[in-house]
Amino acid sequence: MELAKGVNDKGPRESIAKQKVVNKIKTFLELYGYNPLQTPIIERESTLTNKFAGGEEILKEIYTLKDQGNRSLALRYDLTVPLARYIRLNKDIKLPFKRYQIGQVFRDGPIKPGRYREFTQFDADIVGSKDVFSDAELLKLAQEVFKSLNLDIVIKYNSREILNEILQKSQIKDKNSFILTLDKIEKIGEKGVRKELLEKGFDDEKISVALNLIQTDQIKPPKELQKYLDLLGVNADFTPTLARGLNYYTGTIFEVFLKNSAITSSIAAGGRYDNMIGDMAQGDYPAVGISFGVDTIVEAIGLGEVTSTKLLIIPIGEKEGSIKILSELRAKGVSCDLNLKNNVKKGLSFADSYNIPYVLLVGEEEMQTKKYTLRDMQSGKEQKLSLKDVIKKLC
Repeated sequence: MELAKGVNDKGPRESIAKQKVVNKIKTFLELYGYNPLQTPIIERESTLTNKFAGGEEILKEIYTLKDQGNRSLALRYDLTVPLARYIRLNKDIKLPFKRYQIGQVFRDGPIKPGRYREFTQFDADIVGSKDVFSDAELLKLAQEVFKSLNLDIVIKYNSREILNEILQKSQIKDKNSFILTLDKIEKIGEKGVRKELLEKGFDDEKISVALNLIQTDQIKPPKELQKYLDLLGVNADFTPTLARGLNYYTGTIFEVFLKNSAITSSIAAGGRYDNMIGDMAQGDYPAVGISFGVDTIVEAIGLGEVTSTKLLIIPIGEKEGSIKILSELRAKGVSCDLNLKNNVKKGLSFADSYNIPYVLLVGEEEMQTKKYTLRDMQSGKEQKLSLKDVIKKLC
């Protein structure tokens, strides 16, 4: 039996590392005033292929299916379109609505390091705010999250409004198609972008005008946004070539990249999309959001513990007494387990293989004296401690 392409199992070590990343991001989101939301993995295909949703590139990557009623369904490819659908069905929601959501998303796209077909996104969005302070706050949030994870990153940002003005001056009519190709400039370079644009039928002279304007030093960052970034202490690089492929962006766009890493894809990205939710929900819902690539972030920080268990109790002919101690320790919040092999050597080997930091030896002498042998598995040192002292040490 084999795994499907582009997906991975997550063992204990990967799952623990992932949960740590999730908890870290969640802590900052709640600090910034966001509330949780959950939406289904399965949506109606018509929702995900709505003309106001993702662009033509993303539509090629949708996983579709039929239910027993022959209804056309699809696996969500992001968490933004389901958010728009949620807003449409819950129009009494108070604005601005700051929500975060974590969930699996699916894209039948190319596979490379840091990019999978099933992956976890962690999104934060502000719906109902036109103030670009919201945009700046999201970049501040990203900066603080990655600082806390000890990741060396660069934040790049641009404005779709600036891009559209440049393309207007360059007399580029099909702006979305041009931007889809421009978004690949970091991967295929200017020559590759020019080649693809020519293959799409764009005029060579107009391509040159647009690329020259985009890369000139005369293009300046949006003043109001830059003001808020400075006030918040956000270190971000204004990058006029940054395009972002999805066509629903209307203002600020940004991506977060790792410095000096084999992972070249972004580890977080987002932007302002003032029309999509409004078009889908039939109302005025300006919005800005960010999406964290949790699986890619985990890959970047590496793996840590094999288990979350802090203590393994090894009975030495005192199984019933050990069970009572197990229950008492768990009641006090100590993450612990019981060795069932009834063999000290095997118990120590088990603890070592899972990097469990401590073992507690419980024999006849320990039960009589109420002093238990606590071994530090890293140093090998042992102490005779009361249960109260064991709890104090491990909590």
